[in-house]
Amino acid sequence: MHTVLVLYYSRNGSTAALARHVCRGVESVAGVTAVLRTVPAVTTVIDAPAAPVPPSGPPYASHDDLARCDGLVLGSPTRFGNMAAPLKYFLDGTSAGWASGALVGKPAGVFTSTSTLHGGHESTLLSMMLPLLHHGMLLCGLPFTEPAVGRTQRGGSPYGAGTIGGGEGGLTEDERTLAQLLGRRVAEIAARLAPRAAS
Repeated sequence: MHTVLVLYYSRNGSTAALARHVCRGVESVAGVTAVLRTVPAVTTVIDAPAAPVPPSGPPYASHDDLARCDGLVLGSPTRFGNMAAPLKYFLDGTSAGWASGALVGKPAGVFTSTSTLHGGHESTLLSMMLPLLHHGMLLCGLPFTEPAVGRTQRGGSPYGAGTIGGGEGGLTEDERTLAQLLGRRVAEIAARLAPRAAS
């Protein structure tokens, strides 16, 4: 069984909603399972660290999760056109995996939730790609051959899946579709590229 790590940070739930649809896309591919993980919020209070396990939702990610996965889909809300600090903090701690080449040659995709239509949606997706390129990952976007890429009126672009958060009714149909397509695309490529277990 191949695994795709869906790793995200969410503050108000929109990025988490996208993550669940990415997982559905991953698990639509035979022989591939999604591993859903999050990261703790960054705090300046040094005498009260985050609990090792969140009170609800998926477990916190470890660097071992990265080393074990066959593919990665990374998600974050937009913070001034960039990924959120908790996700960047986690990625900043992955130098050992970078040095060992743990992620080299594995497929990756990105997704985001932005508060407003022009709130930095695409620049946030690009900001998440940069550390993945440094890790030697193979980036998977969403091609325009997928009708929802050209049709979406809110989130999603060739760079990755997305939503404009805070709106009435949650994710649109196109946003759900694109998140699932992104998960499926990374999973299909991971299944093709991952080494086969010895028989």
